[in-house]
Amino acid sequence: MASSLLLLLDDIATVLDDVAVMSKMAAKKTAGVLGDDLALNAQQVSGVRSDRELPVVWSVAKGSFVNKLILVPLALLISVLAPWLINPLLMIGGLFLCYEGVEKVLHSLQHKKATTPEEAAAKLVKDETDLATFEKEKIKGAVRTDFILSAEIVVISLGTVATAAFMTKVTVLSIIAIVMTVGVYGFVAMIVKIDDLGLYLTQQASRFKQSIGRGLLAFAPKLMKTLTIVGTIAMFLVGGGIISHTIPLLHHFTEDATDHLELIPNVGNIIGALTPTLINLGVGIVAGIIVLFAVSLIQKFWPKKATS
Repeated sequence: MASSLLLLLDDIATVLDDVAVMSKMAAKKTAGVLGDDLALNAQQVSGVRSDRELPVVWSVAKGSFVNKLILVPLALLISVLAPWLINPLLMIGGLFLCYEGVEKVLHSLQHKKATTPEEAAAKLVKDETDLATFEKEKIKGAVRTDFILSAEIVVISLGTVATAAFMTKVTVLSIIAIVMTVGVYGFVAMIVKIDDLGLYLTQQASRFKQSIGRGLLAFAPKLMKTLTIVGTIAMFLVGGGIISHTIPLLHHFTEDATDHLELIPNVGNIIGALTPTLINLGVGIVAGIIVLFAVSLIQKFWPKKATS
């Protein structure tokens, strides 16, 4: 009896050790996506009223947990029954991200700013009236984007534990899903409340705290504007990266281009390191434009076909 218990404890310790090692490996491999996830979600939840920022972040975080609650079992099921489906599904998600990126760029270019006090007042009234709808759309868009990024994180993690036992796969994917979600939305909550922290510090008696507070107040809008740009670029990078890795021709082209450019004297290492990122960005932009064009054509001709 005692020897059986010791063997059981030894087996449990071995499994936990494997889980810890594989979780660390999976976390390293998904670190790049985590950075994009952070920038995208901070950008997605920006623009809401200050007192509604944390509730919106919490709503998106709950949506992210639901996404992973769906994706982890689904990924495990697909990996067993139809592993060939993973790449096509990722491809669809990557194309959708690229499409959303192009839409965001076009929206920012076409967005008309108020030029008179009357227009600004009318816009403010409209914004207040549509606040609930605006928040719902923000949350819906952020959860939708999170679903695609979460899918990539889950698939990358699944690839890390491909040869492991089934329960090890389940444990590692569950740990990665929980840690990534808590980490990302914890940071997002901190980012969106920087201005409130700055305001609080400016009201303190200490001049040092007041100066830090003024610095944070000046820094917060610049950070959010930067995250808006970085978040949009991240859509193209993640989407383009998924497409490049899914299509063998593009994947081999990226590898060959990187290898050749690394041979350039002095600057080869730097250019070689930047090449995959630039190629993924270019692929993402082109793919987004193509999908937008295709969607526009469908929207233009579908009603005619439906009525004929």
